[in-house]
Amino acid sequence: MSKVLKSRISERREEWRTKAASARDKPAKFGPDIDLTSFTKPSIKDKVKSLGSLSHQIQESALYAGIDANETFRSGSYFQIDHSVVYERVQKAFEGKVEIMSTAEALEKYDWVADLWWKAVPVDQDKYTAQAELDQTHGYFIRIRKGQKVEKPIQACLFLAENNISQNVHNMIIVEDGADAQIITGCTRGQEVEQGMHVGISEFFLGKGSSLMFTMIHNWAERFDVRPRTGVILEEDATYVSNYILLRPVSSIQMYPAAYLNGDNSRVRFNTILSGQKDSYIDVGSKTVLKGENTRAESVARAVAGDRSIIYARGQIIGQSNTGRGHLDCRGILLSEEAEMQAIPELISEKAPRAELSHEAAISPIAEEEVYYLMSRGLSKDEAVSMITRGFLNIDIPGLPPVLKGYIQRTLDAASEEGL
Repeated sequence: MSKVLKSRISERREEWRTKAASARDKPAKFGPDIDLTSFTKPSIKDKVKSLGSLSHQIQESALYAGIDANETFRSGSYFQIDHSVVYERVQKAFEGKVEIMSTAEALEKYDWVADLWWKAVPVDQDKYTAQAELDQTHGYFIRIRKGQKVEKPIQACLFLAENNISQNVHNMIIVEDGADAQIITGCTRGQEVEQGMHVGISEFFLGKGSSLMFTMIHNWAERFDVRPRTGVILEEDATYVSNYILLRPVSSIQMYPAAYLNGDNSRVRFNTILSGQKDSYIDVGSKTVLKGENTRAESVARAVAGDRSIIYARGQIIGQSNTGRGHLDCRGILLSEEAEMQAIPELISEKAPRAELSHEAAISPIAEEEVYYLMSRGLSKDEAVSMITRGFLNIDIPGLPPVLKGYIQRTLDAASEEGL
């Protein structure tokens, strides 16, 4: 890299840090405010030669977040423990098609990465984006090269192994023109880890005619606070499908990913499965901006609130093109008299009187007749409620690889048996 380029990137970094510093104490628009000064620094972790060489406990915890240590059905893997990148690999058959590294390495390797840095998510959006810039702890860079069809999913795991640390990652995913891929991200912690913070910035850039299915599985604990910040920019004829799954208790999670359909004929779909348990505070939604011609957006959310959990299920579609079409579908079930849920659909037309935007939203209890019917077939009341809840949460997500479909079904089964 030339001295001129290094100087330019250095100037850009200074701009980012200045903006971030101005938002260091800026609360997020939604969700409880978190004190970011109370966390400690973790120890440095060594690199591993294979995911199979990780401890059995780490492998087991990662498995429940969709990460396969065997890698047989994966094209590449990234694994970060606390603040340390311990593993990054592209399978031999996919070399030249896929690139995987830490974003810190990518910023050093490619000068053009700096032009995309903080382009899809504002660095000064709130105190959490500021934290990710001022105290960044790696994150993954995944690039699918032009025209490549990657049949096997790529996987990335962001793992917390020590108590009371804040993992502040900045991820970047680039799907170049005509490329097609699936990514599975698992965010989780060790079985003995009880408390921590995860701040995850993810910026997606989908080129012309590209396609990406992105599945994120969160498996945290009752004293974890989680603040993802995601932005997706789509060019002409690009397709983005997001699957988000939360089936375990958490102290609080607040996320509101935004997709910008800038290119004509671009498509986006958000699928969200939420299980509120114990004292979980869950504020999850999606925002889609239909800017290009003939753009399409769909957001489907299924939420179940039990125990003393609180769930806010948000959805926003902004039509900026007369040929844009968007639909929100949010449905929830309350299983407890102490639980709370709000469905908040929002449709906005900006100088696009012929845009077609619609929504369906419903919150209800489980129908007693369904429970009685299953009990008449020999199930106990708890078994009947569990079966109905499992079916309610089991969104039909087209295009998922069989191995991931099977994993999601097993996770739904386990979560239901544990008290949904």
